This record gives sequence, structure tokens and C-alpha cells, in this order.
Amino acid sequence: MTRREKIIDYLASHDTGMLGAHTTSEVATGLGIFRSNVSKELNQLVREGLVNKQNGRPVRYWLNTTGIQLDPIEEEKIKSTKVGFAADKSIEGKKVLNPFSKRNGNTFDSMVGSYDSLKNQVEQAKAALLYPPHGLNTLIIGPTGSGKTYFANTMYRFAVDSDILTKKQFITFNCADYAHNPQLLMSHLFGYVKGAFTGANEDNDGLIQQAEGGMLFLDEVHRLPPEGQEMIFYFMDHGIYSRLGETTKVHHADVRLVCATTENPESSLLQTFVRRIPIIIQLPAFQQRTAHEKIQLLEQLLTLEANRIQKNICLNEDVVQALIGSVTYGNVGQLKSNVQLVCAQGFLNSMQDRNEIRLQFEQLPPNIKDGLSHLAGNRHELGEITKLLEAKMIIKPAAQKRYAEVDSYELPYNLYEIIGDKAALLKDEGLDKAAINNFIMTDINLHLKSFYSRGKLDRAENKLNEIVDQDIIILTKKIQKFLVEEEAYPARANFIYAMSLHISSFVKRIQSGKPLRQISNDLTSMVHDYPDELEVAQKVKEIIEESYQFPIPESEVYYMAILLVSLKSEPKAGKVGIVVAAHGKSTASSMAQVVTQLLSVDNITSFDMPLEMSPKVALDGIAVQVKKINQGNGVLLLVDMGSLSTFSTKLTEKTQVEVRTIDMVTTAMILEAARKTALIDSDLLTVYRELREFAGYSRTTEKITEKKEQDAIMDNDKRQKVIIAVCSTGEGTAKKIKELLDKILIDNFIDDIKVVPISVVRMKQEVQEIKKNQRVVAATGIVDPEISVPFVSLEKLLQDGGESLISLIENMELTINQNVDFEYSDSLTEEMAQKYLEQYFTFINPKKITGILWKYCDFIDSRIQKKLTNAFKISLIMHLAGAIERSLTSSEMTTSTVELESVKKDALYSVVQQANRIVQETLNIELDENEVYYIVQLFNTEFQKI
Repeated sequence: MTRREKIIDYLASHDTGMLGAHTTSEVATGLGIFRSNVSKELNQLVREGLVNKQNGRPVRYWLNTTGIQLDPIEEEKIKSTKVGFAADKSIEGKKVLNPFSKRNGNTFDSMVGSYDSLKNQVEQAKAALLYPPHGLNTLIIGPTGSGKTYFANTMYRFAVDSDILTKKQFITFNCADYAHNPQLLMSHLFGYVKGAFTGANEDNDGLIQQAEGGMLFLDEVHRLPPEGQEMIFYFMDHGIYSRLGETTKVHHADVRLVCATTENPESSLLQTFVRRIPIIIQLPAFQQRTAHEKIQLLEQLLTLEANRIQKNICLNEDVVQALIGSVTYGNVGQLKSNVQLVCAQGFLNSMQDRNEIRLQFEQLPPNIKDGLSHLAGNRHELGEITKLLEAKMIIKPAAQKRYAEVDSYELPYNLYEIIGDKAALLKDEGLDKAAINNFIMTDINLHLKSFYSRGKLDRAENKLNEIVDQDIIILTKKIQKFLVEEEAYPARANFIYAMSLHISSFVKRIQSGKPLRQISNDLTSMVHDYPDELEVAQKVKEIIEESYQFPIPESEVYYMAILLVSLKSEPKAGKVGIVVAAHGKSTASSMAQVVTQLLSVDNITSFDMPLEMSPKVALDGIAVQVKKINQGNGVLLLVDMGSLSTFSTKLTEKTQVEVRTIDMVTTAMILEAARKTALIDSDLLTVYRELREFAGYSRTTEKITEKKEQDAIMDNDKRQKVIIAVCSTGEGTAKKIKELLDKILIDNFIDDIKVVPISVVRMKQEVQEIKKNQRVVAATGIVDPEISVPFVSLEKLLQDGGESLISLIENMELTINQNVDFEYSDSLTEEMAQKYLEQYFTFINPKKITGILWKYCDFIDSRIQKKLTNAFKISLIMHLAGAIERSLTSSEMTTSTVELESVKKDALYSVVQQANRIVQETLNIELDENEVYYIVQLFNTEFQKI
């Protein structure tokens, strides 16, 4: 609370009227505030009529409870002072709040900032709605997530409360949903007649007719095509319109029209359209809100979640500051998504508590934790917010509050029901609380990321505006429309980014009088292989010439043709596939079914291998499943035995699908794989590397080879690290992307990586040249060069401001460092081994068996001549845990009689048999002869490497 609010609260809680009036010193002592500050605030409250003053010595003060009407700003501040904060003293129910019970029911009063940063905007909205006879059309402008839909919804509720609508209906239409199909968009808005287009089998009313007597809200109105804007402003002028397929305007409708856009209306809308909207309301960004409003907004959003959960939400000052500071780009919309995420996490951690959930700073996701340091960077704002906060906040369910819950940032499902259902399923599968929380929080992130992805697309286009002029983006969209409709060319989402950068580059070059690019022999020979694209590029050239009124050189047609070829190639649009293969009649299918049910994924299949099945039959069967589940992005094979890891190369040859294999599969491993592959832009190599880390150093041929390669890289590779940026020409466009990447690297304090732009024309040759003397760590740009490094598309780079690229770089360095250091360090402990087991296994208790398996390793280590490395100890512990789990689930491995007889002659056989007694005596589990065989083979494989 502020100092002023604390003083009002003190007078209210000690109110006995004039006879019990308080001196300045009494208030100052009671609150622990300097007397001079208390005196200043009390005199101001007297001037405002909130407090009475008794002259004399000493001067005394008491609350004015005569029902005086307060200033609206003061009324709003006092009313919201105690909401949600943990304090025993409350001014609710005291006489000082009597005036608030006489409010006139103004709908806008519940809107945070209606008497402060939104005061002018509210007055504009009221004027637009109340203007006789039918109100004024309104355009709401504001950045993504600033509350445009909420503001429009509040305008509607005000209109309903004021009885100025003949019908109570609020129709919402997002113009972006049909932006690339103008005919469908127009038919939704205005309706159509039978025969207007293929499939129009009967007359149909549009949204304008449905909104008759009510309000129509057109969101992202800048996505309306020019002909659509013209039809709308004709309707504004005359109140009549025609359906699609009609030649005369014969339909009338009385509709209050409210539009919204994130763009500058002067450049994104027809001037004839803008001139017909007399009221333009500009909403502030979150950072422009006052400290008091930011806290109120947070309190409102938390109250919405408390209403859904029907529990109190408890959080401390650090969490409040972190949440407010976490808003970096998405305004109130981003704050809402962050609140949903932390409440979901708090709900998951507090499922046993029926009354409250606790949000603790230590448990916040890293990006939200960073909000605290982000806020601390602005000392003035931090100071203002800190003055308003208590050490602890408690939000209680408050169903009577009139907070609009339906907006574009509202999830279409109850997230807390999903959490409860999945937690119960995971618990039934035997997972502990930590594992359950880990899996479900990843699932929640996927839900929220998927839902809010549309806002990221807006961010990407806004970021593109910083690099390319708006008129070029508009021209590129016109070209995209032409290609899709006239040439049947598949101009996908990345087309806008790549083509606008290309056009910007050569237009600037021509305008500046710089020499034209020459057509190289490589370029000529390449283009001759694609005559269709060359013809389309010629038409694109004509569109650009018509727009800029100057000739485009022929060389640019060749470059555009190559760009079209690159953009036309089918992207690896699918997810990484997962095949689970295990011995037993239903081992693999059971595990895959559990994961499919828990995570609702569609990229997992299984192959059960009866014990008597031959390797050749198994290989053929797995190959069928690989082809079945492949979505164009490779397949991850999860197997139960190290011997099956050699299938990768054979499967790739047999299916022409890239396959990577990880052994010692468990339910937990499949869950982790499903989570990591759930995002479409995950690539096989990245997922494989991360899962191998998760797997705890289990051995496969591929892993051993890659580990040696990584060791060599770290020990010997001193080459300059570079990021390849693939551009259309490698010149003007490349410079823009390089500047963007350089800024991202500098902002993240990465100074040892250089950006190297290359042209798509000679992409493969240039990559090979770069790799001779430099170490490529990542790639980005308009197309994927398809080399064995992580790739981030230009679109994604613009969407997340480089977060995904930085994350890939950091994870790659961390993985390599950990792999190299671990092999030779002395830091391996029982705690670390337990951690790996907790990550890996479902049906065993890591706390119980870690010490036993540790003794097992020590027993064998003391009885053989060769020293066991840390990595092998982990591998052995993991293998033994797998053997124990297989024994518990009756899915033991088998081998041939010949192999069993041969292993008994091995010197290690008797040592392993003796060590197995440790497991038998302590756990009452006997490992059979088949398991002994594989343990001995594990040692022999290790010793062959030494």
C-alpha cells in the first residue's frame, strides 16, 4: 500500500468518531512513518474532504463518514487498496466506504485505469456510443496484447447497461482468419446468395445481418482486403449492403461498428476507410501503465484463476515483481499467459491442499524469474511498485467481480481439469511427484505455446517492419496473393519474410544508383533447370515495376527465380517420429499406449518382438513401422537392448529415412521423447542429442562414436565458430540479417561466434568452403541448408527475437562441456547416480537401489585389473536398473543356449555371479543367466575400447 492508503486504513480501523480523533504523532507511531510525512498526507486528505480536522493543540483527525461523494480517482484507488493483500485490517465494512455503495453502475469502472491512463479513452468510448442517433464508428489501436478485445467487450456491456442497443448481441470477427481468401472473408461478413460461388447451395446471412441491432467487432481490420474496406465504408455511409453474388445493395442493418488494429492506420488502411471512423482510441502498452495499474491488472488476472480453481492464491512480493517484470513484448496478453502458467504450476504443486495454492519464486520458470532482474533495471518503476506492495499477497475467489473472461487470450478449455486428469493417470503409472510435475509442466507449456502462437506471428511481422519498409511488405503480400490465386504457386508463411527482404535489397540498390549484380555462369545454369520459376519471376518483376515505376534489371529476375525455387521446396513440416521396439509380447505397445494416452500425441508407434523372433524378421518389422510413422523429419528408434542399436544404419538404407537409436528404453524415456518431439520445428539430431543426455550415458555404437568426435572437437578444434545466414543473394538482404543476428549475439554477451551470410545460389559450395576453416554451430535464414547443425528459420528468428537460436547455442555448448568433463572427473557420486535413475525408470525406487548398485560397481572394480571409468559406472548402473525393472515386469531378455554356454568360460562370469548375490540378498531379486550374459558383454565391449 501507499503511505496515503496506510493512513486511511489506520483511521478506518481505529474509527470512534470525533471523540476518538487521533493526533499526527499517534498515527505516525502506529504506522512507523515519519511524523512530517503523516502530517503532509493528513492535511491533503482534509482538503479533499476524506478526513475531518479538529483545530487546537494538538490537532486531531478522524474520518469523514457523512457520505461525501469522493473524487472518482480517489474512490477507485481506495476501493482497490486492500484487494488481494494479506492483512488483518481491512477498510471493507467501515463507514468510509459507504459512498462506494451508491455508484451508478458505470461498466467502465471495473476497467483498470479508467480514471487514470485510460481516462481519455473511456470518455471517447462513451461519446462514441452515446452520440445520437446511432453512435459513431470506432477504431481501437494498440500493440498486441494491450486489451483491444477486452476494451471492445466493455464498450458493448456499457451499451447494454445504457439501453442504447435494440438487441443484446456482440459479434466478433477476426479478419486475419481469412486474409488469404478474400472471397470467403467477404461471404462471412456480408453473406452470399445461392450460386455466388462453388458450394453456395443456398442463401446465407452474413455477420452484419446477425449483428443487426447490436455491435460488430472487427479485429485485425488491417487484414481486410481493399475491396472489403470499400464495402465496409459504403455500409458506414448508407447503412445498406449487398451479399456476395448480388448486383444491387438491398439489405439494411443498424449495427454499431467497432474495429481494432495493431498497425498504423495511415499506412495499413485505405484513407477513405479511416476518414469514415471519427473516433480513434489509442490504448497504451503495458509499460506505459502506472505502477498502481500494473498491480491491479495482475490482481484481476489472478482473481480469474482463483475463481476457476476455487482456491486462494498466495504469493510473495518477489513473485509479484517477477510477473510484472516478465512482460517484455506481449503487454497484458503476455501477463495473462504468464499468470496462467505459474498458476498451473502452483496448482500442480499444491494439489493436496484444498484451500490454497502457493506461488513460490524458486519454482517459477526461468523466463518469468528473469522478470525480477528486468524490473530491477528500472529503479524508478521498481521503487513505485515496491511502495504499493506488502510482503505477501492473498487472492481469494471473487465471483461477484465483473471481469470479462472471454477475450482472445482466453483458453478454450479448463487447464486445471487437464492437469488433474493427467496427474491421476501418471500417478497410476507409478511415477513420483517430481516426475509427474516435470511431464505435466512441459505439457502445459505446449498447450500455452500452441494457443498463443498467433500472437508470435504478429510479433514476427512487427519485427520485420523494423528491417523492411511497410510499403514493401504490402507489395510482397500483393505478390503472394497473385502467386496463390493466379499461378497456383505454394507461397507459404516464410514467403513474406524472404521475398520482402529480397525486394528491399535490390530496390534500395537501384534507388541508390549502385552497380547492378552480374549474372554468373552458376546462376544461369541453375535457372535453366527451372523454366517455370523463371516465367513466374518475370511476372513478379512486372508487378514490382508497376508499383515503383522504374525498370527492374534482368539479373534480378534470375535471382528471384532461384529464390522461388528455394521457397517452393517442401519443408520438413512433420514431427520427428518415434518407434518403440522391445522384446516381449506387449512390452513396446504397452509403453507406447501409456504415453499416447498421457500426452495425446500422434507420432508414436511400436513393435513388439516375441522372444523367438529372429533379428532379420525384427528388422523388417521395424522398417515397416519407420515408414509408417515418418512425417519427413526422421525417426527416433527406442529399443530395450544395446544390440538393436546397430539397426540405425540398416534401417536408413532400407527405408531411406534417417533413423537414430537409443537403447535401454523405459516409459519415462518415451514420455521425454514424446515431449521433445511434440513441437513441429524439433529436428531429429537435436532431439537425439538431448535424449542421449537424458539417457545417462547408456552405450550405443553411435553414442561412442559421437562422444569421441565431441572430445576431439573440444580438445583440438580451435577454429572460429560461425552461424551461417542463408539469404537470397548474399548481399543487401544478407547485411540486414547479419545486423539482426549480430545484435542478438551482443545482447546475449556472445562474442566468440561470427555471422557469415551466404547466397542460396551457391549454398552447398559456400557451406563446404566455410567448413574447411571455420566451425559451423548453427544456421538460419530463408531456407535450411540441411547440414548437421541446428537450423532456425528466419520467421522463427523474428518471432521470438532470437531466443530459440540462443537456446540452441547454449544447450550445444553445455552438452559438449558436460560430455567431455564427466569422463575424467572425480565428481561422480551416489547422488548423481540416483538423479540419473530418477530421470530414467518408472517401476523401481532409485533411493532404495542406488546404494546397492553402487556397492555392486565397487565389488567388481576391486576384483578386476582394469579401472572402470565414471561413464562406464553410470552405464553399468543404468543397465542393472533396467535388468531389475525387467525382472519386476516379467520382461526379461533372452539369448541362445550356445551364447549362454560360451559366456560361462569368460573370466568375468564368476565375478558377475558373485556381484549378483548383492542384489539377491538385499532386494530378493535373482538375475537370471540371460541377464548375466548381457552384463558380461557390456564389460567386454568397454574393455575393447581401452
